[in-house]
Amino acid sequence: MLDQLSRTEQIDCGYRNGSDRMVILRCIGPDQFFLERVVFPFELLTFFCPDSSEVEIWTHGLGGPELLESIEAHDLVVESVPPPEPTVGGIDANPWLQAS
Repeated sequence: MLDQLSRTEQIDCGYRNGSDRMVILRCIGPDQFFLERVVFPFELLTFFCPDSSEVEIWTHGLGGPELLESIEAHDLVVESVPPPEPTVGGIDANPWLQAS
């Protein structure tokens, strides 16, 4: 199964819960890919998934679970940005980058 996932193109996605209620994000993709996470109000969740996945946003209403929206994963793609180099007091913490 790991071999199958490595052949499916993975994309970097992000979803921000702009509501004041907790929601559940379900991502369903090919080759039995499934991801389910709780997203708290105003939280940004980033995740990897196959390009052809579908993302569902669920909440719990008075009558039980309610589907709020369904989104194609490729509509949630975010640009991957490498983390900044660590600094200590404004000086690069990597000694190999410091001038002598």
